[in-house]
Amino acid sequence: MRVVIDAFGGDNAPLEIVKGAALASNEFGCDITLTGDEVKINAVIKENNLQFKGDLKIVHTEDVITMHDDPTSLLKAHKDSSMALAFKELSEERADAFVSAGSTGALVVGGTLIVKRIKGIKRPALGGMIPSPKGHYMLMDMGANAECRPEMLEQFGIMASAYLKGVEGIDNPTIGLLNIGTEDTKGTELQKEAYKLLENAPINFVGNIESREMPKGVCDAVITDGFTGNIALKLIEGTAITFFKLIKEALYKSVFNKLAALVIKKDLYALKGMMDSSEVGGAPLLGVKKPVIKAHGNSDAKAIKNAVRQAIAFTETKVIDSITNNLN
Repeated sequence: MRVVIDAFGGDNAPLEIVKGAALASNEFGCDITLTGDEVKINAVIKENNLQFKGDLKIVHTEDVITMHDDPTSLLKAHKDSSMALAFKELSEERADAFVSAGSTGALVVGGTLIVKRIKGIKRPALGGMIPSPKGHYMLMDMGANAECRPEMLEQFGIMASAYLKGVEGIDNPTIGLLNIGTEDTKGTELQKEAYKLLENAPINFVGNIESREMPKGVCDAVITDGFTGNIALKLIEGTAITFFKLIKEALYKSVFNKLAALVIKKDLYALKGMMDSSEVGGAPLLGVKKPVIKAHGNSDAKAIKNAVRQAIAFTETKVIDSITNNLN
């Protein structure tokens, strides 16, 4: 198993990316390909005394596509960037899976136009795992497609179901449609038509889900268009950050509160750990022919290691074959 990693994608590149790659290689025994400036990558390896259990290969380039670049520049102006060369390794079968914490837009462009879509898929979509009291649930799409048609949401449901069965080991994942009410007559024409399609799709569709129900983990995957999904994701992230900040302020208001904090300190850390995105790793780009994982832009070494773990499971469980069969 060889995983190619964009060593210069993300806010903490290349240090955290290379450290995460080493952690993954040592824990999972996988071979690693790093794309980016070879001199800088080797400097990180040497300065941090990093060891790789599996084979390490470096594909050199000094070009990087940033968050500020036009995503489509990956195909021409930045065709030799670390992300573009990583996609080339994947598409030309010198790697089995791909991980990047770089530009989401560029990653979607690369997945769609370099790796290519699965036959029959209208648009690939990002499915991220969100913490809940029951563990995690998938939110899909998280931002790859701002505008969607009903048949695209149907395919998102099919792909989410296949991924959750294969990678997360859920036997019969429940799939819900994000809407403003639970009745099948609620929403715009997009939601109404998507409801009908999902109802007849080869999945365990449980109907409409209101946004207030999402954090409870009432279903295994929540399906929506990328515009709504991205807003929901950022609202969840912002609410979680604000919530923990308010708790911290309350616990430091008085001596008695500080004493109480000592008593519940262990439980608070456990709660914070449950909300830690680095434990999840990243979001799969579902609908393309090869396993692609989008790690969070501020991923640390732990997050990159877990993104590689996801990529390996994505590959070994043959989720892409399952998606293809369900579409047929």
